[in-house]
Amino acid sequence: VQLEESGGGLVQVGGSLRLSCASSGATLNGYTVSWFRQAPGKEREFVAATRENQGTLIHADSVKGRFTISRDKGKRTVSLQMNRLVPEDTAVYYCAAGQRLILSSVRDRARYSYWGPGTQVAVSS
Repeated sequence: VQLEESGGGLVQVGGSLRLSCASSGATLNGYTVSWFRQAPGKEREFVAATRENQGTLIHADSVKGRFTISRDKGKRTVSLQMNRLVPEDTAVYYCAAGQRLILSSVRDRARYSYWGPGTQVAVSS
């Protein structure tokens, strides 16, 4: 599985962006696919996940109600719709894929085998 993110950029406070994570070589069926982000000087943190098979959607408290993760019907793309952006959302956003993740491990970045190179999101005040 090879992943590549797109859709990052510079946006003003309150604006929106839609990130996409595309898979080449394989569909994302059977994979939990998540978004993580890393701000300068900080650890990479969990943002949102769409679980394999069950289709369960999980969002971090910091983005709940503003961000929405989704999969396309063809199962090769996972998107992250980001609304009402704030400066604290500025980071490099990464998508990641892993298999056989139990619910309690979805937020653990060490559980993911595949990562994209990341896309930069900057929110200006």
